[in-house]
Amino acid sequence: MSGTHANPHRAVVTGMGAVTPLGLTAREFWDNLVAGRSGVGPMTLCDPTDYPCRIAGEATDFDPGQFINPREARRMARFSQLGIAAAMMAVEDAGLDMGRIDPFGVGVLLGNGNGGFPTIEENCRVLVEKGGMKMSPFFFPMILPNMASANVSRVLGARGYNSTVVTACSASNQAIGDALQKIRNGTADVMLTGGTEAGISQLGLSGFAVMRALSTRNDAPQEASRPFDAQRDGFVPAEGAAILVVESLEHALARGANILCELAGFGCSSDAYHQVQPEESGTSTIMAMRWALEDAGVTPDEVDYINAHGTSTPLNDAVETASIKSYFGDLAGSIPISSTKSMIGHSLGASGALEAVACIRSITDGVIHPTINYEHPDPDCDLDYVPNQARSREVNVVLSNAFGFGGQNACIVFKRYEG
Repeated sequence: MSGTHANPHRAVVTGMGAVTPLGLTAREFWDNLVAGRSGVGPMTLCDPTDYPCRIAGEATDFDPGQFINPREARRMARFSQLGIAAAMMAVEDAGLDMGRIDPFGVGVLLGNGNGGFPTIEENCRVLVEKGGMKMSPFFFPMILPNMASANVSRVLGARGYNSTVVTACSASNQAIGDALQKIRNGTADVMLTGGTEAGISQLGLSGFAVMRALSTRNDAPQEASRPFDAQRDGFVPAEGAAILVVESLEHALARGANILCELAGFGCSSDAYHQVQPEESGTSTIMAMRWALEDAGVTPDEVDYINAHGTSTPLNDAVETASIKSYFGDLAGSIPISSTKSMIGHSLGASGALEAVACIRSITDGVIHPTINYEHPDPDCDLDYVPNQARSREVNVVLSNAFGFGGQNACIVFKRYEG
């Protein structure tokens, strides 16, 4: 995991785009995070009447027709639509003229957990009620998890390296980390990377509900996601997409790009323990954090902020806290930590990418967004979670954690760009 020092190609972030439950642009999303607003509300994308969880973080008012021809949009699942919109905004934000650069030097690498769950459910109903020959002929190109990356590549004309990471809740952090390696080794000049997820459906709701993984705080949706709070009772399902434009430093400087920060480090590990529960000693998550910082060439005492995985589930938040305390030791209590999921819920494979937007803005704006709904201290979660109000602070180094089902852990590091 030491490619930073062995390879001359540094990776920098030059643009961001996002479609979220807290806004349909990266700027609106960030402004609402800093304000401590919640994007969680009653679930509308499917009928949750018969389920214990009836709330979600939805990208309300998203109109794919603003980005894609409506006829073509109907042939895509929602997760592809969200991904394309975020990618188009990221390219615009970066001032990247796709017509003036080598298309084979531009890659796409996205994280995704579920593919087109709502489309799968819809076509299964057609299969049962009307027969298989009434299903959509676009069923497969709509639902496959790789199709967001494929569609972003096609719509934007990015003809270089293309792939999809499908590692549950760590997918987009791992995608961003893998994109970092592609820049470092010269595989691409530019990578469009991040994640997208749009799985809110009865199919997805059923799967998580029977696991008892979801919050049942339906009467107070905006208070339901409460990472690290003693009364947390599960995560809130969410959707969204965020894409970063990551370039080699040489490419960014040559075109006079506005550099937001440096993408500096990546660490990836596996618990090798359980299908869905984190390994309680936190050994593997500690290694992912350690490798990410070593890869970035920074020491634990240089970390100014940690964006936590922070799902609002009892076990995850306690294990993550214990892991941070174990790795950072006496430093742990002095490092601000916050959970973006407190305001938008858990967007699964897209969560790391959405959180990356918050990490980068914390560097550029000198503000750390709060963890909202932190009201009841938990003895097992006793660190500084930036409770309920944003905090002004100079931020030079950020560690972002993502831990997925299957025990797959991915941590990334962003640094203030120094020429």
